[in-house]
Amino acid sequence: MRIIYGFLFILFFTACRQNVAPDTSAPLTGLQSPEALYGELFVDVQMAAVFPDGKTFVDCSPKMAPTKIVADYQEAKQEADFDLEAFVLEHFELPHQYSTNFKADTSRSAAEHINALWPVLTREPDDVEPGTLIPLPNSYIVPGGRFGEIYYWDSYFTMLGLQSAGKVDMIENMIDNFAYLIDTIGFIPNGNRTYFLTRSQPPFFAAMVDLLAGEKGPSVRVNYLPALEKEYAFWMNGMEDVSNANPARKHVVRLKDGSILNRYWDEGERPRAEMYRDDVETAKENEQRTPQEIYSDLRAACESGWDFSSRWLADGQTLNTIQTTEIIPVDLNALLYNLELQLQQAYAENGQQDEADLFAQRAQQRRDNLIRYCWNPELGFFMDYNFVKDAFTATPSLAGLYPLFFGMAEPEMAEQVAQIVQSDFLKPGGVVSTLTNTGQQWDAPNGWAPLQWITIKGLRNYGRNDLADTIKERWVDLNVRVYKHTGKMVEKYNVLDMSLEAGGGEYPVQDGFGWTNGVLLRLLQESPTTLEN
Repeated sequence: MRIIYGFLFILFFTACRQNVAPDTSAPLTGLQSPEALYGELFVDVQMAAVFPDGKTFVDCSPKMAPTKIVADYQEAKQEADFDLEAFVLEHFELPHQYSTNFKADTSRSAAEHINALWPVLTREPDDVEPGTLIPLPNSYIVPGGRFGEIYYWDSYFTMLGLQSAGKVDMIENMIDNFAYLIDTIGFIPNGNRTYFLTRSQPPFFAAMVDLLAGEKGPSVRVNYLPALEKEYAFWMNGMEDVSNANPARKHVVRLKDGSILNRYWDEGERPRAEMYRDDVETAKENEQRTPQEIYSDLRAACESGWDFSSRWLADGQTLNTIQTTEIIPVDLNALLYNLELQLQQAYAENGQQDEADLFAQRAQQRRDNLIRYCWNPELGFFMDYNFVKDAFTATPSLAGLYPLFFGMAEPEMAEQVAQIVQSDFLKPGGVVSTLTNTGQQWDAPNGWAPLQWITIKGLRNYGRNDLADTIKERWVDLNVRVYKHTGKMVEKYNVLDMSLEAGGGEYPVQDGFGWTNGVLLRLLQESPTTLEN
């Protein structure tokens, strides 16, 4: 199945611009990124850093047709007293700030605070409006802060909290939105913005369907079988083209012995629209590679969700040495293993036994291949593998817990992984993402809610409840303490220095926050009295 990426015309309206509900039966067409729409104006705004955060401008809504704005710019910029910021504010509406009226009440418990936040983070079905937002037919939960749209992998961890809160209808709405995107675009973008149409994110859709099946029964998998099939086709697109001479095509990599595994990859070879200036400056710092190569690897790292981390850096420290597209990631291939298993179950439940047998075989092959290439017996840990260098990368990370989360590891492997988690990754506030401090947000000293959950659940799958409970207690204590001091749930936390309110990274700390809320509420549900005190 070929995935169509070309989008030729944007869904803009005239000045009267009546709101029209999205047609869920027809493909989304005519979606263009802001750099395609505004050309020189876009580049000038981003390179001049008119807004401190590069995401602000790409989330603005035009007050008139883009062609009119571009024409006005060509004329206005010739004036001696031209003010670029004033021009932008005259021609664009700034992104709406949804949470400005919400006031935290720290006399509430953390669980009560999270449940009070669901309405703040809820977006109703989108109207088709000017701007970069891709309209969705059902309500959904956004992360919060600068992230005013739905994000793919964030949503699975948010759903854990929705499940705990009894909001199964919202889980189903969000899954239906993702199925809609798969059906109309061909895959689930990073987020529902036009500038994300070149990449996806870690493929948690199958895990979401499995979560809903646990609530509503196994027939759910059959209902989403067409979407699961298309999701799989997207990630495996190019498998027919790989060979010894050309080992990598899109997301698919053929290893030296003919084994097939996957990598993160992005269609684009240009700076990210939302971080345009940052990417241009990063590319200038490495004269050994072309800017297009660096842009591709930066974008691929964004598809991983780990933007950015020493996982992807050739020297383990410097962003301009990024090499994401050379790496077979442990987490991605564990997620695709789960997708193959969910397809197997869906086919079996639908009476398609031949197809079920095929995907059982594919899942087994992927498990074997992942262990062959990503299990480091000397370290006793699952590691990312650089297929170009034919070697493990040098960065142990919590991505190595995904095979435990999905039950892929042998018991003796899981025990070795647990020992390293306990000796190296466990910190006063939970588990740290990697053991390297680079200043990147997915490295030490930061801890993230999704990785706490993957680690806790993975350890429990192999009977290490003692270590899992220690991680849970430390993480919950950190989350609750920061909430009591600040009234906020934040995107990431410093798990080494308990005196800090949050962790650092590529952009300022964001509050809200979808996946923190989801994981914390799920953990609090297990033993709410002891954990909140």
